Order: sequence, then C-alpha cells, then structure tokens
Amino acid sequence: MPASITSYLRPEARLAPESGIVAVMNHGRGKEGLIPLWAGEGDLPTPDFITMAAMEALGAGETFYTWQRGIPELREALARYHRRHFGRDFAAEEFIVTGSGMQSIQLAIDAIAGAGDEIVYLSPAWPNLAAAAGVAGARPVPVHLDWSGNGWTCDVDKVEAAITPRTRALFVNTPSNPTGWTADIETLKALLSMAREKGIWIVADEIYSLFYYGGRRAPSFMDVMEPDDRILFVNSFSKNWAMTGWRVGWLKVHPDLQAVFENLIQYSTSGVAQFMQRGAVAALDHGDAFIASQVERAHQARDIVCRILGETGRARFSVPAGAFYLYFSIDGVTDVRQAAFDIVDQANVGLAPGTAFEEDGAGFFRICFHRRLDQVEESANRLATWIRNL
Repeated sequence: MPASITSYLRPEARLAPESGIVAVMNHGRGKEGLIPLWAGEGDLPTPDFITMAAMEALGAGETFYTWQRGIPELREALARYHRRHFGRDFAAEEFIVTGSGMQSIQLAIDAIAGAGDEIVYLSPAWPNLAAAAGVAGARPVPVHLDWSGNGWTCDVDKVEAAITPRTRALFVNTPSNPTGWTADIETLKALLSMAREKGIWIVADEIYSLFYYGGRRAPSFMDVMEPDDRILFVNSFSKNWAMTGWRVGWLKVHPDLQAVFENLIQYSTSGVAQFMQRGAVAALDHGDAFIASQVERAHQARDIVCRILGETGRARFSVPAGAFYLYFSIDGVTDVRQAAFDIVDQANVGLAPGTAFEEDGAGFFRICFHRRLDQVEESANRLATWIRNL
C-alpha cells in the first residue's frame, strides 16, 4: 500500500499539535446564543482613529513594497510609545515591525535556536511558543509555575535546574496567558541574573504589560536590564488596540541586530503592508486613552467573574494580577477537554480547556473576560449554574 503523502513531510511539521482552543471553537462555532470566551481577544472592533489612518494611506496608493524592518514613522512611534510607558529613552533602531506577535516569536526562535537546541519556558503557557519551537526542530522544556491559594509564583531554582548545555533561551510571558501571573521586580532580576550566568537568551513576551491591575503597568525586564543584555522583546498590536485581525507586531532588539532581523523578515514575509503600518502609527500616538478604558473595563470584568464563580464554593483560582484571563479549576472535574465541550452544549459558554496550555491540563479551564460587562456577568452566571448542577 503506498505511503500517505503526509509521510514525506518533515516530522516536525507533520506532528505539529492541533490547537486545543480551536477544537472547542470548532465545536461551538455558530451556536445560537453562545457567549464565546475561548479566544484571547476582546469584543470591540478596531477604533475609527486607527482604521481611518489605514484607509487614508490605502486611498493614497501606499500599496507598494516598503521597508522590511518597518516604515521609519512606525519605528519612531514605537520609540515614543516606549518612552512614555517605560520612562527612559529608546531609539527607532531598536524596533523591527513584524507580521504579528506570532511572527515575532518565530523570528526570535529562528535567530537563536534550531535542531537539537532547547528553549525553556514557564508553564502553563500559550501553546504557540512550544509548538513553534518544535516546528523549528528545537525542544520546548516546560517549567511549571507553582500554584497555591496565594497565587502563582515562579521558582527560579526550578528554572535553573531545567537549564542544560543545549539550552539556548528562556521564554518568559508576564503578565501571563493563561494564568495572569505577573513577575515582580525581584523575580525578573533573578531570572536575568541566571540567564547572564548561564549565557542564554531571554525572549520576553510582555504583550499584556498595560493590562495590569496593580499600577500603571506591569514590571518589565526593561526596568532591570543593561543595554547589552541578550533579551529579545516580542510584542503585538493585537491586544492593546483591538487589532487582532491586523496581524501586526514588533520586536525590540539591540540596534546591532537590526540587519539580522531585517534579513529574516525578507526571507519570510518581506514586510508588513505600508497602509497597515499607518494604522499602527495612529494606534501608538493616539491610543493611550483607548487602552486605559479597556484596562478599566477588564478590571471590572475580572472582579465580576471572580465574584460569581467564587460564590459557587467549587471553583478554585487565584485572582489574576494582569492580562485578561481567569485560569480556574472546578472541584470534581478532571477531564477538562470533555467538560469544555459539555459547557458549550449545556451552558452555552465557550471557554478553553487547560489541556491547551499544559500537558495534562491539571484540571484547569481558561476564560477570556475581555468583553462587555453584561456578557461577562451572564456567562459567569451560566457557568455557576452548570457547576452547581454537577
């Protein structure tokens, strides 16, 4: 019998895992009255001040090849944005525009790891990092965050114990998707010190830095690093400015790495459409008030869902310090993948099973609460009823 055509593909591509989030989404997509809390995005379309800037550029004929690293105006806007929010000087030469935060991660992996290498990351985690490392031929190595009633914590000694001679990088997402764990300054210092000592890179995913409920923004590696530290920052326009479908992101790198990453973009996407970059400039320069309103709404939504689920007496969670997710377990529920399908069918709420974020799922689910407050309250009440009826 002839071999399947897929057998001729690279094993890394052939065996790339199916998204556990998408599986539930496909099950419930189109179900009447369902409240979808499964994907990591809000419910608002991109604001007019961003879309109009892109439309004007499109109308003006900005449809040609453009700068691979990003138009100068956007890289300068990124520098201004970082100066406002991180309180020190930044240069346009530190920024590379990418075709999404996901491409930023892929480029970071391409630059530092390949076949036979290892990338250590903190788990539970957004699954795309581990999958992208695997497709590149590297081995993703999870180090589980510790959980207790007092919240999620990172044991730096456990991270250090996972480092081997094959380790090329440590991937740190803070505030975290899915847990909401947010590293404090001392943890960031300890992780950076360890990375320096071991001679490895840090890939810092701080996409939710402004979705932080303990102050103006979350602590950042930018607060503790030196200019020559081996840190690549991956980020995206998706979350802050309701631009998930635009697929525009950025990398913050040492200026000496500009040419390297420009080449990597040349040999992948060859750059981001110029008219889309004009929208991104508008987002950075005029979007701070929009971000603040979204963070405040997410803060209220967090408190609503935590209160309602907490009142069941059967949902176990730590109130997230950042991002816009609640990672929770339900007493007596162990098969979270099947339960996610059941919740779609019986409660008309879409959420993601913990098996999408860590190998065994540890009995957890993830809710994205970045939606209208009435929908958040309704979905939490539906879930609470489902839990009480178990």
